[in-house]
Amino acid sequence: MKRRTYRTEGIILKRVNFGEADRILTVLTKHQGKIHCLAKGVRKLTSRKAASLELFNLAVIFLAKGKSLDIVTEAKIIKSFPVVRQSLGKIAAGYQVCEVVDKLTPLEQKDEEVYFLLTKALEEIDQHRFTPRRLLRFKIELLGLTGFGAPQKSSLAVDQYIEEIIEKKINSNSLLKKIIEER
Repeated sequence: MKRRTYRTEGIILKRVNFGEADRILTVLTKHQGKIHCLAKGVRKLTSRKAASLELFNLAVIFLAKGKSLDIVTEAKIIKSFPVVRQSLGKIAAGYQVCEVVDKLTPLEQKDEEVYFLLTKALEEIDQHRFTPRRLLRFKIELLGLTGFGAPQKSSLAVDQYIEEIIEKKINSNSLLKKIIEER
C-alpha cells in the first residue's frame, strides 16, 4: 500500500502564485529530486508555513499525495541562509544558482550530488565566499553532474551553452549584469 503522506528535505528553487492565496513551489529535494508541490494558503498573512517556504530556504517539508500536485501540509526551516538576502549581489547569485539547477534538472530524478552542490553554493554565498569565478565553477560542475559536460571555461561560453541546452535565456543573468555595471 502506498503512503499518502511523506516528508522530505529540500531547497526552494522557485515559487509561482496560484489562485488567491496559494503557491506552486519547485523544490530540489534530497531524496526525490526536483518536485513541484502546492502550498495552500501560504500567501495569507496568517499562514504559519510562509516563512519556511521562502526562496533559497532549506526546509523539511511534509506533503500529502494529491491528484496532480502533492500538497504541503507542514514545513520547518533547517537553514534560511539569511546573508543571501542582505544584498542585491547575493540575491542575484542565489537566483542564478537556483535558476540554473531548476532548468537543468529533470523532475523526480533523485540526484544527491546536485542537491549537495546547490546546498554548498548557497552556504558559500551566505558566508561571503561566492565569487564570479566560483559561480562559473558551480555551473561547470552542475553541467557535469547532469550529464551535459562543459564547454570552454569562459563564463560567456558556459552561459551560452546552458542557454542552448534549455533553449531559453538565463533570466538572472540580466540582474547580475546590472549589478556588476553599477559597481
